[in-house]
Amino acid sequence: MIKNIIKKFIPQSVLGFYHKSLAIAANVLFGRPSEKIIVIGVTGTNGKSTTVSLIAKILAEAGHQVGATSTVIFKVGEHEWLNDKKMTMLGRFALQKLLKQMIDAGCQYAVIETSSEGIKQFRHLGIHYDVCVFTNLTPEHLEAHGGFANYKKAKLKLFEKLEKQKNKKSKNQKIKKTIVVNGDDKYVSEFLNFKVDEKIIFGLNNNNQLPVTSYQLLIAKDIEFKKTGIFFVVENINFDLKLFGKFNVYNALAAIAVAKSQGVSLEVCKSALEKVSGVPGRMEFIDAGQSFKILVDYAPEPESLRQLYQAIADHQLSAGGKIIHVLGSCGGGRDISRRPVLGQISAQKADIAIITNEDPYDDDPAIIIDQVASGALSGGMVLGQNLFKILDRREAIRKAISLAKPGDLVLLTGKGAEQAICVADGKKIPWDERGVVREILKISNF
Repeated sequence: MIKNIIKKFIPQSVLGFYHKSLAIAANVLFGRPSEKIIVIGVTGTNGKSTTVSLIAKILAEAGHQVGATSTVIFKVGEHEWLNDKKMTMLGRFALQKLLKQMIDAGCQYAVIETSSEGIKQFRHLGIHYDVCVFTNLTPEHLEAHGGFANYKKAKLKLFEKLEKQKNKKSKNQKIKKTIVVNGDDKYVSEFLNFKVDEKIIFGLNNNNQLPVTSYQLLIAKDIEFKKTGIFFVVENINFDLKLFGKFNVYNALAAIAVAKSQGVSLEVCKSALEKVSGVPGRMEFIDAGQSFKILVDYAPEPESLRQLYQAIADHQLSAGGKIIHVLGSCGGGRDISRRPVLGQISAQKADIAIITNEDPYDDDPAIIIDQVASGALSGGMVLGQNLFKILDRREAIRKAISLAKPGDLVLLTGKGAEQAICVADGKKIPWDERGVVREILKISNF
């Protein structure tokens, strides 16, 4: 793309000034909307979108008008719709416009999924955050950031911003600045190392040797993985959720911690979370009456895919049947090194793997597929027997469904609820994996 070529010839200092200028201009143009609302920023590698959704659900249950923006959804008060922009964090003007719409709709809270790429491009600069949430950190977007250290540094900039900015006031009352962090993550200390009014640590373990006098601890106990979802106990309150996987225990805890910082009771948290049947494209089952399970999940990188397979095992979702996995990997220079790793994981965990197109951008999709397949081959799969390469994603899904028998699990990863496939020259092909699956099932009479 011309845009990418131009970037190569413009010094980073000039690009940085350009991005900062846009952020300042957008903030001023829309009347500094983030000054008039409590802003919760959620960052990390995995779980951001689900955490955003769960925070929004709890705050709404508590009687607040809430706005939210994530990879999955946009929300302005009662109006919620799928993110069709193929961006985790909107551009500066679009984001400020959305915040203005939240203010106009009477929202008291804005929950913003804040990505490392967004921070790198200063999209967060014109936003006055009050609460910052850290979910976890694993290697991702390393090419874009020039290594893991820079990737982590981008995440930390959000917390640095929170520390430096002044407290907002509402009705002459100071709004406290709060940090909410995953205490089980190896980088927890770095994300806690900021001067704010309140710090809350959530997790499954109470052995992180942190000085508890300086922090509040929110620990989940008695965790159970059931056929219907996850069960855990927080401060003697039972949470019985329709969500799956250990990672969703963490996501729920993060949301509960944020809610507690805003004075919401655990009873309200329980009521809200137990009503959540799922998040679009995140461990979403497609049930059209077929005799086998179909599961759609985003899981675009190795760690999220490992956690997904662990959830499948923990909840015995494929007990007695085969796993037929449809996967690919992203183009556009995004984490090329992860492509064969995704194939290796599929070879280790699935019975059949079908490698297909995902979001090639300007890359050759056939080359991406070959690189993912090379990992599956190295993991022991055999091309034409339990490994297939199909360029057309719809045909790949059709193949997986045709191979499925009663009791099997068809697993589709990489797209989730995304509304487009990104191809060359900035073009987007409309796509909804869940809708495609339902169309195929209907035509096939399963």
